[in-house]
Amino acid sequence: MAEGFDLDIENDHARIVTVRGAGNNRRPARRWPGMRIDIWSDIACPWCYIGLARFEQALASFAHRDGVEVRLHSFQLDPGLPEVYEGGEAEYLASRKGIPVEQARQMFAQVAEAAAGDGLTMDFDALSVANSRRAHRLLHAARDVSPQAAWDLERALFGAHFTDGESIADAEVLVRLAVEAGLDAEAARAALDDPERDAQVAADIAQATRLGIRGVPFFVLAEKYGISGAQPREVFGQALTQVWDELHPVVQPLAVPGLEGFGGGAACGPEGCD
Repeated sequence: MAEGFDLDIENDHARIVTVRGAGNNRRPARRWPGMRIDIWSDIACPWCYIGLARFEQALASFAHRDGVEVRLHSFQLDPGLPEVYEGGEAEYLASRKGIPVEQARQMFAQVAEAAAGDGLTMDFDALSVANSRRAHRLLHAARDVSPQAAWDLERALFGAHFTDGESIADAEVLVRLAVEAGLDAEAARAALDDPERDAQVAADIAQATRLGIRGVPFFVLAEKYGISGAQPREVFGQALTQVWDELHPVVQPLAVPGLEGFGGGAACGPEGCD
């Protein structure tokens, strides 16, 4: 597993609920006994597409997947990018990093090869360079519908951007993808330029800064351990198991003379008493 570190997650982001007892009395409920995973990513990030696909594969084969809550968070690699960039992805990266265009194309070829190994198609020549802010606002609207809607929309946005050459700043593209993910069309369109949704995006980015997150994808497991980058799915699988076992320890038999395993003494069980 990648090296972990303690994280200071603010209370308003923790999964804490309040239940009503008799009358007007209230008491804090126990924390949900599963495992929460927070993921920061940017739609414009190819390694985020690959990393989330690998994580999804690891989660699908995880024995306790039904007990895992995944929450997606926004991050922007280039907030100052114009809504529509006049140029291709290679020209954009070359100008941003100060490298030759051919070197940028070679980098894309390597990323596309890695993506193909995970069943993903990336067409950097057809890619429409655009600011991802609108897409992130829409993702927050989807998150309010359900975690699954947000996940489905994020996957669709990655496909539209990296495979289909569609603009992730185009309102019609975004609304169509949102509806396919289960959102209401009018609500989706309203979210694209909603100041409240934009504030939610900004809050995610600010939280990432407080946590020291400088690159994406970034995965936070159980509000405690951080994994950076598009790790192999085997690494994600090991991390899920390790953190789950830490959160849900299994009682071990006590190793003392005369006591072997859990036996040795009279007891009662589902089948009756000794």
